[in-house]
Amino acid sequence: MRQPPPLILPRRKALQIGGLGMLGLTMPRMIRAAEEPAVRPGRAKSVIFLYQFGGPSHLDTFDPKPMAPAGVRSHYGVIDTAAPGIQICDQLPKTAAVMDEITVIRTVYHTMKNHNPAAYYALTGHAPPVDDIRLRDSQDLFPAYGSVVDRLSPNTNGMPTFVAFPHVMRDGEITPGQHASFLGKGHDPLLITSDPNDRRFALPELSLPNGLDAQRLQDRRQIQQLINRQIGELEQNPAARGLDAYYEKTMGMLNSSKVRDAFNLDAEPQSIREKYGRTTYGQSCLLARRLVEAGVKFVNVYFANSIGGRRNDGGWDTHGFDNTRMYPILKDYLLPMTDQTLPTLITDLKERGLLESTLIVWMGEFGRTPRINDNISRDHWPQCYSVLLAGGGAKRGLVHGVSDKQAAYPDKDPVQLDDLMATVFELLGIDPQTEVRDKLNRPLPVSAGRVVTNVIA
Repeated sequence: MRQPPPLILPRRKALQIGGLGMLGLTMPRMIRAAEEPAVRPGRAKSVIFLYQFGGPSHLDTFDPKPMAPAGVRSHYGVIDTAAPGIQICDQLPKTAAVMDEITVIRTVYHTMKNHNPAAYYALTGHAPPVDDIRLRDSQDLFPAYGSVVDRLSPNTNGMPTFVAFPHVMRDGEITPGQHASFLGKGHDPLLITSDPNDRRFALPELSLPNGLDAQRLQDRRQIQQLINRQIGELEQNPAARGLDAYYEKTMGMLNSSKVRDAFNLDAEPQSIREKYGRTTYGQSCLLARRLVEAGVKFVNVYFANSIGGRRNDGGWDTHGFDNTRMYPILKDYLLPMTDQTLPTLITDLKERGLLESTLIVWMGEFGRTPRINDNISRDHWPQCYSVLLAGGGAKRGLVHGVSDKQAAYPDKDPVQLDDLMATVFELLGIDPQTEVRDKLNRPLPVSAGRVVTNVIA
């Protein structure tokens, strides 16, 4: 018989209970108090996390410094936007038209200068133990945002709580922070690695083995036999803990027409598909909209599977290596892709009445150096960069924080990644101080940050 999971107790609730115990609170009442949910009604019902692997240049996107000296200021100009007083890069005209729906946080910072540690920090809101390019994925590290949501506030509507696609990100090693880690594999995302832009796009992760149909899976004994056959010896491996729950949850989706319909991009009008762009990332953003519309709570969309930066594919790591240059890659690939997908997603959600209940987070693991390097490109810069929020209870048409004259350091209202994570949980109605337990049964808060109240409407 499985043991019930440990109580999840917000830290402030534990303190309240401790104080009340001194006043004669009985054990049954203490238990009832502890069982009060750590989740409350939030402004956002869903999150679409648009992760820009590689690190976009803030000076060439959302924090331009047109008065900075040559060698610092962007090669691009600036344009006014729909939000009075906010200017952005002139290569983003469609995005400028929806800036009145967006909050720009211009003072996000940390100290991780390597991709995998910085990306892990961005994907989990917890600093890694070391800033080492060789940081490996591990059950000792913290779980992804969506896995925490699946642990604390799982869906009860037949849809998965947490879905991630269309890549597994790597910078040499697999980038940590993409799964449930010590929360157990039962809280891993439903991971889709098929290309949504492929005309044969399907869900192999949900495909039945040969000789089995959905009707036979109604028998729980058949499900268990299937699980045992697929897991095999992994059941004895601690790293596989929770696989049975994960498989059962996945098999439960096989019979759901709601799940299948949500992933059916062919149901979309061709005009909508063209608006998002017939690219892997564009169609992934459209799929994210379909999923939150169907009731998925947390969707991770990964811009690329690698840091890229050397040509017109991959991510934002535009150092200018191998005789390449940042500005042509930005102009021909990265910025047009962003300017097509982000405003289209915001507008589509708004027209469907979903923007108020869906929080969009657009971010990478760091920015780029204020000073342009000898390759006429920019290097890693975690000390100050920009993150976008839209919908889901975030303010509209706001700039939070001011960077210095060269966008090198926060000058006013700095925001750590821990604070950003706490704010996302707050908007979802999850107390950021709620504690979960790691592999050693130690209580750990889901966020060590403080909510950035100024960005909340």
